[in-house]
Amino acid sequence: MDSLTFTPGRAFLSSNSTAVPWTAVFEDEGNAGYFYACDRSQETHDHSIMDAMLIYNRTSLANPTAERLATIQWSRDGQQCVLYLDGTAQAFIDFATHTSFCRSDFPNYIQEQGDTWRKSTHAWDDAILQRFEAALYA
Repeated sequence: MDSLTFTPGRAFLSSNSTAVPWTAVFEDEGNAGYFYACDRSQETHDHSIMDAMLIYNRTSLANPTAERLATIQWSRDGQQCVLYLDGTAQAFIDFATHTSFCRSDFPNYIQEQGDTWRKSTHAWDDAILQRFEAALYA
């Protein structure tokens, strides 16, 4: 588990899976926080991003100047991870099935031929989170 205490507006937390080549990145560069599914075997940064999910817009946070805790927790096999903000799950990545879920369900794109990652929906799924957390403590 990797963690970062931060104030919204500037944050960067990168966490490598034990299953190469997967990496999850939480980043806030000012106006919004995003969570990225990355493949570090790719030659360029742009090609390494498999999927991106909006976690929050800074202006919509209840207290945008409050200090927060971001945590990335990996599954035992390193194929899945969850981003927690202040202890609440915000996003889930499944590298094995090439799917991602987030509470904002944004952004969503029309699937194009050749896409290897599902990007048409990021709709949150409580059942997937429950299975992930149950497997951690089994």
